[in-house]
This record gives sequence, C-alpha cells and structure tokens, in this order.
Amino acid sequence: MKNYTLSDFDFELPAELIAQHPASERSASRLLLVEDPIRDLQFRDIVEVLNPGDLLVFNNSRVIPARLFGTKATGGKVEILVERMKDNHQAIGLMRVSKKPAAGTDILIDQATNTQVRILGRDAQHEDRFLLQFDRPVLDVLQAFGEIPLPPYIQHRPGAQDAERYQTVYAQVPGSVAAPTAGLHFDAAVLKALEARGIQRAEVTLHVGTGTFAPVRSEHIEEHRMHSEWYEISKQTADLVNQVKAQGGRVIAVGTTSLRTLEAAAQRDQGGRAIARPQGVAIHPGAADTDIFIRPGYQFQVVDGLLTNFHLPKSTLLMLVAAFIGYDKMRQVYQHAVQSRYRFFSYGDAMFCPRHQ
Repeated sequence: MKNYTLSDFDFELPAELIAQHPASERSASRLLLVEDPIRDLQFRDIVEVLNPGDLLVFNNSRVIPARLFGTKATGGKVEILVERMKDNHQAIGLMRVSKKPAAGTDILIDQATNTQVRILGRDAQHEDRFLLQFDRPVLDVLQAFGEIPLPPYIQHRPGAQDAERYQTVYAQVPGSVAAPTAGLHFDAAVLKALEARGIQRAEVTLHVGTGTFAPVRSEHIEEHRMHSEWYEISKQTADLVNQVKAQGGRVIAVGTTSLRTLEAAAQRDQGGRAIARPQGVAIHPGAADTDIFIRPGYQFQVVDGLLTNFHLPKSTLLMLVAAFIGYDKMRQVYQHAVQSRYRFFSYGDAMFCPRHQ
C-alpha cells in the first residue's frame, strides 16, 4: 500500500469550472458514471443507474443562516460564523475581526432590537473557535439576522436563489453550516421516480461543520486531524440498513456526509462507544460525534455506492473518493471531468461511484 502524500491529491482545475450558480433545475445537472468505460449522463438518469432494492441514504440536515455581522463597543466590525449550536442559547463559532475580542465582550448584532452576542471565551477543543452566549434562542437570532454561509469559492453574496437552492428539498433538521451538496440534485420528480422503481430511501442527520473546507496543511496526510461533527441515526434507518446488508443489497450514500455517518456508526455501539462491529449488525442507531478521516487504505464496512459532487484539490473529500474507488481510478475520473468540462464543487455536477473491490 503506497503512502500517499498531499501532493498526490493535487490537480489543475480551471477557475471557470468552479460553479458559481446552480443549474437551471436541480436535476438538470450532469452525472458522471464511474464504470469501465466512464459514461457521461444527465442526473435524471440516476433512476436507471440504480437497481430496485438499492437503499439510498440521505443526510436530512438543514443549512442554517449561520453568518452574522455585528459591531464591538469600539465600533469595530465583527463577522461571526456559527459553527455549532451547543444548546438553545449557546453556540461555538469562528470570528473574523481585526483584533480577537476578550471574554466578556458583547457584540451588537442589531441596534433596533438590541440583539447581542457575548463572547464567553475560547472553545476548549479548538483554539480558533469561540464560545458564544446569545440573549435570545440561537436559531431565532440566525433566522432574523443571519446569512446563508456560502462556501469561500462562491464569489457572490447569497441571494434569494441561494436561500432555496443551497438547501436540499428534504432538509429537516437545522444545524449545518454547509450543504450536503450531493443531495442538491434531487427534486420531487426524481424522488418520485426512484420510489416507483423500487429504490428504498432512508435518512441520517450529520450537521456539516466548517471543517469540510479546512485545508490539509501537512504533506503527510496521516497527520491531519478532522474537526468533529455531530450525527444521529434513527432505529428505523439502522434497521433498514442492516436488513439491506443482510440480504446482500447495496447501501448507497448520497454524499460524503452520509457515507461518513454510516461508516462512523459501524464502529460504535448504541451508547456511542467505539467497538468492533458485531457479527450480523452493520450499524446501531444513536447519536455521537465523529472525526472519522477516510483516506486510501480505509476498509469500508457499510457503504457500497457513493453519489457525490466533484471536490477541491488536496481536500479530505477527494481522499475519501480515492479510498472508495481506488486512487488510479480517481485520477482518471477527475482528468475526464476536467476535459469534459464538468462543473465542480457545491453547485456543480455529480458522479456515481460503485465501491472499488
């Protein structure tokens, strides 16, 4: 097994291939099918690509308007990105400000309503994050004054189109600061056609954090540490996954977030404690944090197929894809995608990958 370095996951990506806006319709995106040979399809063809009895697992997390703008008492401007809600009135966030404020500093969010956020101090787990105290429920403040946090490579301020399209049609549980983007291609018509074909559906929740965009800074990728994210799997979903696996069917993750949720759950018991997977049980239901880092050499336990978008050079998500389909196949697929002018990243096109055997 080769010891891959960060440079092994670099590639040349023309800037014009980074999608700045979504396709005219959700399911109007292109779909690259990772077969031999590679096939170029439309996303709507996913209905025929999948087999009756396959189980699609969606991440139902909802993107919150997590970016807030405020001012310090000195008049200095502050940008807050809520990374994670701890409870109804507390959250952990990143801060963009000329000088990092001290504990006890109040940030004025809205003068008319006197809405403020107090800095309680640094987060114990992450030095670059702050513990924030809200004077009203966190979600209420975000809904009233927050902005959808589009990824850094999208160069326009979010508008009405983004408020709708940077959200899956099945999003339910508020908590993500980035969309589970593979799901953005699904619309009501495609979901109905999949159901009619006998393709099963289940949902998990993983609240996507800013770590999804965190660069890998070490050439030795094994030194990279993932930020933890919270997930939950219901008993209904766990039972369905276990049933499909027991019957020899395919469990297909819609996006890398669903894949990481399922693979993390395969390593834990119902109480969230790390264990070896019991015989005959793919996953347990429950909630836990995960910082699973999937890279070449990882042995997949649950997921048989992956639907995903095209990812950034040198990113942990690209490493995950290489682990899933094989490094050489990943390089071939991405070379084809660039040459064929596929659209990249959150608002871009999709690929469907059966797992490399």
